[in-house]
Amino acid sequence: MNTPIRRLSVFAMLLFGVLMLQLTWIQGFQAEAIRDDPLNRRQYSERLTEQRGPIVIGGENVAYSEDVSGENDQPRYQRVYTDGPLYTPVVGSFRSYGASGIESTENSLLDGTDDRLAVRNFRDIITGREPEGARVELTIDPEVQKAGFNGFQDLGMNGAAVAIEPNTGAILGAVSYPSYDANDVVSISEGEQAVQNYGELEADGNQPLLNRALNERYAPGSTFKIVTAAAAMEHLDAGPDSTMDAPDVLELGLPLPNATPGGTCNGGDPDTLAHSIQISCNTSMANWAIEMGGQALADQAEAFGFVPQEREDAEPLTVPLRVTPSKAPVEEDRNILGRAGIGQSNVEATPLQMAMVAAGVANSGEVMRPYLVDSVRDSDRSVVTQTTPEVYSQATSASTASALTDMMVLVTGPDGSGTNAAIQGVDVAGKTGTAETGGDLGTHNWFIGFAPANDPQIAVAVVIEHGGGSGGSLAAPIARNMMEAVVL
Repeated sequence: MNTPIRRLSVFAMLLFGVLMLQLTWIQGFQAEAIRDDPLNRRQYSERLTEQRGPIVIGGENVAYSEDVSGENDQPRYQRVYTDGPLYTPVVGSFRSYGASGIESTENSLLDGTDDRLAVRNFRDIITGREPEGARVELTIDPEVQKAGFNGFQDLGMNGAAVAIEPNTGAILGAVSYPSYDANDVVSISEGEQAVQNYGELEADGNQPLLNRALNERYAPGSTFKIVTAAAAMEHLDAGPDSTMDAPDVLELGLPLPNATPGGTCNGGDPDTLAHSIQISCNTSMANWAIEMGGQALADQAEAFGFVPQEREDAEPLTVPLRVTPSKAPVEEDRNILGRAGIGQSNVEATPLQMAMVAAGVANSGEVMRPYLVDSVRDSDRSVVTQTTPEVYSQATSASTASALTDMMVLVTGPDGSGTNAAIQGVDVAGKTGTAETGGDLGTHNWFIGFAPANDPQIAVAVVIEHGGGSGGSLAAPIARNMMEAVVL
C-alpha cells in the first residue's frame, strides 16, 4: 500500500469515527432535548395517537381528548376545548404542529411520559389498561374568569385582568382579550383549515394569540403610586399624614399637571400622602419619588417583583407559564424620576405584576409566589403533585401594608377616584390609574385592588388598552365584578 492510499484510508477511518461520535451524541445524549424542542413538530403529531389527560377548572374538564378514529382504525385523539375563548390564553391549545399554554408547559404530565408517572405507567402495562395522561387541575375560579371576560366583551376593548388569592398566590383569574377558540386550530379532520386558521390569528393586528395578562407590559400609570407610597414609608419614614409639595403644575422638563378636578390637589398647598393616594395627585407623588431618589424607588419596585433594567437577564417568573418581567429601572434624571413615581417614563408592568402589588399589600406586605396549577392527579385520581404556597418576597412591613390599605379604602369611598369599584356592605381597597401612551392613541386605564379590605380574599388588576377614559370609569367596574364573584 503506497503512502497516498494509506493516508486516504486513515482519513476515511477518522471520518467514520467522527460520524459515529456524532450519532452517539445526538441519539444518546441529545435525544430528550431534541424530542422536547418546541420546534420539533413530530412530538405533537405522533402523540395524537395517545390519550392525553384532561385540564380541569372548577371540577370540570375544559380540555380533554376524544377518540375520533373509525371503529377498526388506530386510535386518533382530537383535543376538545369547552367554553370557547374564555380559558384559551391559560389552557392553550395542543396541535399537530405545536402547543401553547398549560398544554405546552405540562405536556409530559398530560401525555403520561413524566417520570413522576412511572409507577402508574408500569401498573397499566401489567394490568393491560390503556395508558392515559395525568389530570392537571388549575387554580382558576370559573366565576371570577367569566366576570372578567364578560366585562371586556361588553366594552369591546382590548386588555387583560388578573385575580390572585393574596394569602396563597393562587391565580383565580387570568383574562386576556381578545382571545380565540382553541377548537378552531386543533381539528384533525380539517388539518389544513386548522393551520390556516392559526396563520390568520398570527397575522391579526389585535394579537389574539398574545397572553396580555402575563406577557404584555404597559405603563401602569397611577396604580404605581402604591409602590411610590410604600417606598416613601419604608425609606423616608413617611406616614399617611406626612405632607409633600403639591403644586397645580410641576415642571419636569415638560409641565406635569394634576388630573384631579380643577387641576389641584390641596389648593396648591402641600398634600398628605393619604389624600394624594385618595384623589391620585400627580405632583405630590412625583415629588415623593424625587425626594427618595431613583435607587429607593427601584428597590421598592423590585421588592414587589419588578426587575431593574440592569437585571433583565434574571431568571423569569413562571406560573408555570412564562411571565414577561416588569421593569422599573433606577432613574438618575430628576425629570424622568418624577414621572416614574406616577407610573410613567420607563416603568412598565404586566397585569400579573400589578395584581402582585395589590396582593402584597393585602397580605400584610408579603407577596406570595403566583401559580396556576393547583394539583396533578393520575388516572385513578391519586395526587401526583400538590402546589404548596410559598413566599415570593417581603415587599413591605406589616405596618406599612396596613397604612396603605387604609389609604386605598379611601380611593373607593365617596370622595375617591375609584368609586365604581365599591361593593355595598364590603370595604374595598383600590387604586385607579390612567397612563399616557403617546401619539394619537388613547390612555391605558387601570384599576388594582382587593376585598374585603379587612380580610382579603381576592386581589385584582385590570387594564384597558387605549380606552381613552379613566381607570375609575372603565377598569374599576370589571375589577368590582371579579371581586364580587368571590366576596358576595
